[in-house]
Amino acid sequence: MALISILIVSALEGCSSPPKNESLSMTGIYFDTVVQIEVWDAQQTILDECEEICAQYEQLLSPTIETSEVSKINQAQGAPVTVSDETAQLIRLGIEYGEISQGKFDITIASATNLWDFRDNKEKEIPYAEALSEAVSHINYHSVKVDGNTVTLTDPEAKIDLGGIAKGYIADKLKEYLKNQGVEHALINLGGNMLALGGRPDGSDFRIGIQEPFAADGTVLTNLSISDKSVVSSGNYERYFEKDGIIYHHILDPDTGYPVQNNLYQVTIISDSSVQGDALSTTCYALGLEAGMELIQNTDGVEAVFVTDDLEVHKTL
Repeated sequence: MALISILIVSALEGCSSPPKNESLSMTGIYFDTVVQIEVWDAQQTILDECEEICAQYEQLLSPTIETSEVSKINQAQGAPVTVSDETAQLIRLGIEYGEISQGKFDITIASATNLWDFRDNKEKEIPYAEALSEAVSHINYHSVKVDGNTVTLTDPEAKIDLGGIAKGYIADKLKEYLKNQGVEHALINLGGNMLALGGRPDGSDFRIGIQEPFAADGTVLTNLSISDKSVVSSGNYERYFEKDGIIYHHILDPDTGYPVQNNLYQVTIISDSSVQGDALSTTCYALGLEAGMELIQNTDGVEAVFVTDDLEVHKTL
């Protein structure tokens, strides 16, 4: 994980109403990643509903579940598909971030990502150049049309993948639910996407450690203190493999289909919205240090930490 929560997690299983300032926590596997939620002064039923929310969104958005709405869009070969309000909203957000990033963030990247395998960080075969070239010809978020709840891919060979913003979107929805239930203090971790509701019950901030790239898990490079904020990281050391001395990682360039090549190891975004942090962390990594920092400096309410391949830390804070 790119981010490490530096706090004591006390899981009080079987306790429906913990004493004041005590916490309850849950851990589950959704979206092929670990989901952890810790809440203070809340009922167990609230955590149970959080798990149900995660399961519902997984059924809507997972590209690996054949009956999901994303899979139905990808299988439709250009035919219109009716989707839920949530899926339509997320696709619209994906198109919006495509515009903001000038195509560096593209939800139709799936035709290229489907050719790569970054699971378990073991050496894999590199896709053929011809296959990547063909895939890139179908990467264009402008081919995604949303009319109300109807989604159409004008390129029948295009495929969408909402993985670049889905975790952030779901984290925001979980925070919204917790807030509506009267929860004032919580920490949500969706596979390293950290989102805080308030601060700690004693009034202090949550401390979030940024993982040192390519170091042992839990090795902290620098710390952030946050309250009621989102912290999201993207980096080349999370899912990758090495072949012939070259690191191939999961952040792909929509223009080439190959992993983005620059001097960045990692980008961390601090923002109010986790879905915004999700999209901007990928975008800024693809843009590189100078252009990425310029984008953040021109975006209200957002800060960033960039880590270069010499482990130098650059902050807009």
